[in-house]
Amino acid sequence: MSLDQTKVLNLMEELGALHRGHFLLSSGRHSDAYFQCARLLQFPELARELGAAMAAFFADTAVDLVVSPAMGGILVGHEVARALGRRFVFAERVDGVLTIRRGFGLEDGEKVVIAEDVVTRGTSVLEVVEVVEKAGGKVVGLTSIIDRTGGDVELPLPLHALAQVTVETWEADGCPLCAKGLDVTKPGSRGNS
Repeated sequence: MSLDQTKVLNLMEELGALHRGHFLLSSGRHSDAYFQCARLLQFPELARELGAAMAAFFADTAVDLVVSPAMGGILVGHEVARALGRRFVFAERVDGVLTIRRGFGLEDGEKVVIAEDVVTRGTSVLEVVEVVEKAGGKVVGLTSIIDRTGGDVELPLPLHALAQVTVETWEADGCPLCAKGLDVTKPGSRGNS
């Protein structure tokens, strides 16, 4: 199966990975759409295929290591690393600060691709960039399954995504869904579900 943008978005719909409602995103913004890529990644062969498609963006790039933020990026990052034939580590929050732990480490000068499931405001990606650079690594690529930045986020490198979508988000005090009195759900690894 070829994984172009249309196929990825169709899979999101078919597998229940695209949710509609009123969501509080990890960025703190509100949205009427939420992408739960774990619904795609629960299928090992599909996860492998997604990772291979993301790794293909870096076919001509020297890469030593793939790093992802926990939780959402772990499975996809592992699959990108598998496709590249490289090592994989993840960064996780300790007392609210993203860090690399569990005995993982980076060698000075290691060339790193950062892999994430969904990028909205780029907060987690930027935090991983900082963690990698502090550890002596050099970020050479950024990739995600879904890019929902709308081109409004300044990242240090281009974000190579399998699908780019435009989904409106709002600050809480300007959210039309809050104004309508709709209950908000905080999904994902930093939320309740």
